[in-house]
Amino acid sequence: MKLPGAENAIIQAEKIKNYLLSDSHPVGRFKAIFFSSLGYSSDKWELLANDIRTLLLQNDAEKIEQSEYGQKYIITGNIKGPFNKTACIITVWIILKDKKTPKFITAYPGSKK
Repeated sequence: MKLPGAENAIIQAEKIKNYLLSDSHPVGRFKAIFFSSLGYSSDKWELLANDIRTLLLQNDAEKIEQSEYGQKYIITGNIKGPFNKTACIITVWIILKDKKTPKFITAYPGSKK
């Protein structure tokens, strides 16, 4: 099943630049090590955002947690970074209650099922 509303998904620049690619964020800095090893950097954050969007559109979503805020989904797939290295990542999305547009939450290293 594709993520409902995937074509309109929101990926905020701040999530990519100031979290996933930040070497100073308390949690994100550990993810930044992984993503920088693939060649991504905060000054060219759009590359990672575009690769996450491509992963979203090409792979199936799996429902995980229903919270008070909405329905969460994960999408697992491979990305090829600027260093031409391929890695599997897991992305997490939410469709907030009373909304139809999915919102990107996070991404981290994964293994393809």
